[in-house]
Parts: sequence; structure tokens; C-alpha cells
Amino acid sequence: MQSGSRRNFAREATGQAAKSARTVVIAGVPDGLLHDDVMTDILMIHFQMSKNNGGDVEEVRYPTMKKGVAYVTFEDQEVVESVLKKDEHRLEDKRLSRCYPLKVTRYCENVFSSVTSVLNMSVFKDRFVLEDLIQELKKKSTALSFGPLQSNGHISVQGSFPAIQLLRDFLLLKAKSLSEEDKRGENKSRQRPKRRLQQHRHPTETSHFNHDADGEKQAVVLDTDIYHYMKCFFPRTFLVNDDVVISDVTDGDITTVYIKNAGSRSDAGQVLRVKEQIENRSMKLHNVLRKERIYFEEHGRDEKRRYQRVCESLKPYYPSVLIIPYGTHIDVIGNSSEVFEFTKEVSNKMQSLFQTR
Repeated sequence: MQSGSRRNFAREATGQAAKSARTVVIAGVPDGLLHDDVMTDILMIHFQMSKNNGGDVEEVRYPTMKKGVAYVTFEDQEVVESVLKKDEHRLEDKRLSRCYPLKVTRYCENVFSSVTSVLNMSVFKDRFVLEDLIQELKKKSTALSFGPLQSNGHISVQGSFPAIQLLRDFLLLKAKSLSEEDKRGENKSRQRPKRRLQQHRHPTETSHFNHDADGEKQAVVLDTDIYHYMKCFFPRTFLVNDDVVISDVTDGDITTVYIKNAGSRSDAGQVLRVKEQIENRSMKLHNVLRKERIYFEEHGRDEKRRYQRVCESLKPYYPSVLIIPYGTHIDVIGNSSEVFEFTKEVSNKMQSLFQTR
């Protein structure tokens, strides 16, 4: 993949994340009664009406892979908040024999769009004034939130995954370029003045993934939940022959996957192909997967076991949903409609258990 294609890919991912924030999931759409185009028109009219707290609709996706589920994208994200505040949505139209209750939920609960990463800036301390470098990064990455710079050169950054990914890849590329400058300047003075970042390119103008000049080692930065989902449902993505070694390092919300040539014959193309396979799969999943977090109402062991048993009992009916239990909650990852239905059933079953106690 050429650098231009990577930049387009990154822009598309960022645009998709923004679109997700303007989208709601509609469950309960009457299926099979009318032609799909007619039902799409009815849904668009419903969510444009002021009495339904609606507004200008950019797109209605119906039908979808899930029966009775549609996706409505508004032109303004504020309309999403307004629509969600309405207690009850009832689909009414003269082309329908009766009204149908609808369930409206967020398309994305901002789990994948907000991650935290810790960056090690100490590699730049001999070349830049770190405080100046951080200030320049803040100006160029306004969508990110930066924590205080630590004495060891570490700084926490929070924001959208694509934005953090671009920032980290930019810094990795910059560190590599400094290393190459050292090699070229071995016969020159070792004393170099500290510089500011203005002399270099904007993060969005860099290659999307870091790699060695010989192409024998690659690093792909993934959302940790996306990584877990890939390992569970797409394990073949990480199955390679003996000539390629894949390792990973998880740092909170971020997992970095390293691909290295380990064969007797150097095949940089093979490493690149594995890298691009992981890259393409992860970005596709990033655009379609959503996550809901089920918090335990109590923190005792019995309560946690009950939630886990309920989730395990429902799992066979949702084979594409990944369940990750933690001490205080359970994360449910999958496509939007299945995650919505799964968490709703978990809630219903837990309420039934409480009522029978």
C-alpha cells in the first residue's frame, strides 16, 4: 500500500468514526410488509419530523444484516441526542396498517472512538525541547487530550483511535528519521542544536505504519479490543509460516503488533503482505464493531458469576459476539445490532433472576 493510499485510508477511518457518532440504531422495524424502498422512505420521514425530535437525515440504511434493524444517520450530531431523549418512538404512516413501536439506541457508545495511550518522548530529548515539541503536537492534534509531561519523558494521550494512531506513527517515523540522520552524520560533529517541530511535516502527511528501510520489520498499532476480536474470530490473520515471527505488546487500549522476518532467506515482501493483511482486517473491523459495557450492580463474587453464566448461556445465539469479563464489568463486542440485542437479553434475564430471588 503506497503512502498516499494509507493517508486516504486513515482519512476514511476518521470520517467513518465521525459518521458513527451521527448514527442511531433502529430496532423493531416491521419486516416484509412493504417494499424496502418504501420502508426506507417511511423511516426517513419519521426521523425528520419535529414531533419525533428529529432533524435532517443524511442516510437511512435498510434492510441490514439483522432482521428488523435499520441505521439512520443525521446531518447534525445534536439531532442524535434529541432523538434519544424522546421516551417513545412509534412508527406511523398511512401505508402501514397500524403503528409500530421502535427502539432507538446509539450506533456507537464511544468505546472505540476514545482510547488512551502512553507515548515515550524521551527519544527526542537530545534533539528537541520536549515542552516545545508537545505544544506543537497539541496545536496540530486538536482532537487529542494530552496529560502532563513526566520527568521520564512519558506523556499520556487520549482521543480517537485513528487520531492517536496517526500521532504515534508520525513520532515513530520521526524517531527513525533521526536515527538515519545519525548514521549519515557519523563523520560530523555530534553536537546538534535542539530544534522545533515546525521544520517537519504534519502527522497526516506521514506513512500510516512504521517500518524499517529494508522492509524486514513492521509495526501495526491496533485498538486492543479489535486485536482481541481478531485473535478470536480471525486467527488465520496471525497464522504465518516459519519465516515470519509475530509478537505483540499491549499497553492499555493500544496493542502494537510486530512482524519480523525470521527465515533464512530475506523476503521483505512477505513481511509487508502480512502487515497489510493485519492492517486491512483491523480497519474493516474498526468501522463495523461496537462495544457495550455491562457493569455489575453489585461487586460480590456471586453477582459476577451470575452475570457470566447469563452471558455464557446467550453466547450460542450470538456466535459473532465477543465477551470479555473484568472485575467490575463485562465488555460485549460485535456488530451494533447484535450487541444491542445481546445486552438487552442479559438485562432481561438478570431482572428475572432478581425477581425470583
